[in-house]
Amino acid sequence: MAKVKTFTSDLRIFKTAGQLDSLDQQVNDFLESSNIKTIHSVSDTTAADDTGATIGIIRVLAYD
Repeated sequence: MAKVKTFTSDLRIFKTAGQLDSLDQQVNDFLESSNIKTIHSVSDTTAADDTGATIGIIRVLAYD
């Protein structure tokens, strides 16, 4: 049965690259600690504030 896990991260101006690296590491740590062998999909989308500025990222992972 496929399962879904969601990860989120705030994005701050001038710190985005480091925050994306941190999000990648969070996902990799989850995969390793949970002994995940099969990944069906990974999807990223952004979150915006009321002015349309990007303020966060949401990563969804579907796995067995």
